[in-house]
Amino acid sequence: MGSGLRLNMNALDYLILALYFVTVLGVGFAARRAIKTSVDFFLSGRSLPAWVTGLAFVSANLGALEIIGMAANGAQYGIMTVHYYWIGAVPAMVFLGIVMMPFYYGSKVRSVPEYLRLRFNRPTHLLNAISFAVAQVLIAGVNLYALALIMQALLGWPLWVAIVVGAAIVLAYITVGGLSGAIYNEVLQFFVIIAGLVPITVIGLVKVGGVNGLMDAVRESRLGEAGLHAWQGTGSTDNPLGAHWLGIVFGLGFVLSFGYWTTNFAEVQRALSARNMSAARRTPIIAAYPKLLIPVVTVIPGLIALITVKGLGADQGDLVYNNAIPLLMRDLLPNGVLGIAVTGLVASFMAGMAANVSGFNTVFTYDIWQAYFRPDRPDGYYVRVGRIATVVAVVVGIGTAFIAAGFSNIMNYIQALFSVFNAPLFGTFIIGMFWRRMSALAGFWSLLSGTVVAIATYVLYKTGVISFNSDLEESFWGAGLAFVTVAVVAAIVTPLTRPKTDSELTGLVYGRSDTTLADDSLAGDAAWYRSPVLLGVVAVILAALFYIPVF
Repeated sequence: MGSGLRLNMNALDYLILALYFVTVLGVGFAARRAIKTSVDFFLSGRSLPAWVTGLAFVSANLGALEIIGMAANGAQYGIMTVHYYWIGAVPAMVFLGIVMMPFYYGSKVRSVPEYLRLRFNRPTHLLNAISFAVAQVLIAGVNLYALALIMQALLGWPLWVAIVVGAAIVLAYITVGGLSGAIYNEVLQFFVIIAGLVPITVIGLVKVGGVNGLMDAVRESRLGEAGLHAWQGTGSTDNPLGAHWLGIVFGLGFVLSFGYWTTNFAEVQRALSARNMSAARRTPIIAAYPKLLIPVVTVIPGLIALITVKGLGADQGDLVYNNAIPLLMRDLLPNGVLGIAVTGLVASFMAGMAANVSGFNTVFTYDIWQAYFRPDRPDGYYVRVGRIATVVAVVVGIGTAFIAAGFSNIMNYIQALFSVFNAPLFGTFIIGMFWRRMSALAGFWSLLSGTVVAIATYVLYKTGVISFNSDLEESFWGAGLAFVTVAVVAAIVTPLTRPKTDSELTGLVYGRSDTTLADDSLAGDAAWYRSPVLLGVVAVILAALFYIPVF
């Protein structure tokens, strides 16, 4: 990025940004008072209401991936980007709440890898813990590097200053306030992010003549009519996304989507911090409702940038797709509103990075350090380890940030990571949950084989051995192949090995519920409007209906 993105911010804009920094630090220090045990630090004492955990759940995903990446996709691929929301998120979020949270929350596990240890064995547990930790510092690096580049380009901050400031603030409120500090800040950040993005959408639409003006302009752009449709043209790969409907439905809508939303501990951790089972189940479903509408402030601005920013889509420099939102901020927003938008952008990066860091410190402490290096230490010892792990995650995130620099569209990079780390895990997880005969050894070899296949697919694509129409299509098929590999390996290895007994699987697999669990319902949980099934069904129906105008 260069000086062409520089914003003309005044004292009011900087005051808004400074107030935000002070507020998030204050929230972190306020949360410190509630930390007395490691469960308080890593899981907020399992005490938070559903509306708080629900907003934190969706906010944790509103990082660089969502704001910068989805706007970049909107400019590059058009309306087809909504697949990442309506088929690529909402159904999986509902499935997590209705079907999977009873296993997570009911078994009282502290992390996703810990569930795999109980369901399979320690090798499977360790493999997933290590792969998850690596994935989180890589994704944290995406958020941090994107934040630093934006601050350098928009405000003129030196790159190292932007990196240090962003990292230091996230480090401070998580180290001090633990998961509660992260979650309450994520609730605040959700509203700040939306407040920052809505003006871009509204003012942008006014500039292009409203929705009809936008549609007419997109038809005249390089995307053409195809840029206004989600499903037309997917009978072949002759569409902006370069993907067949089968890849969209199976690769994105099933494997990538369910793999991310149901097994990514950075998200699941928010639901595990809920105060009871009902709140835990409602957490991802409550989050699904704002998720339905997020395209309005990401995909639509991407289309506006496509038709108003001349030359957008360059391979490098100010006009890469990743700069769609910053370029619109520069061109559209007056002072005051500009400060809110910059603050929203900063909040999005910090929310995403905080989710990755808090997930990392929990898994490292519980699933690696406590499980394999220093078991049976006093509880306060693990809180100290968690704080040290937070520092390590931020420092390593600074290093991994520069890996993201090689991608002009960070969404491509993120989806590649998901296909490698999340898709094989989801296959192992979901088969093991519904097929109680699946053995412990089958779990380990399935997870390892699926990961290897996903990595091999990506490497073969990048070296030109095999070809796809786009980086995203590779991610769809890489994820699909990983899932199929997991299923095949599980089917081969399971009959040759001894399964766990029914008593060992109580509360961990479908059909073996734990009848000893006490009912933890609170007054009001039985109300019809709090039913996870009802709320989930309505969310999925809305997702389907939203497709009608853009089919």
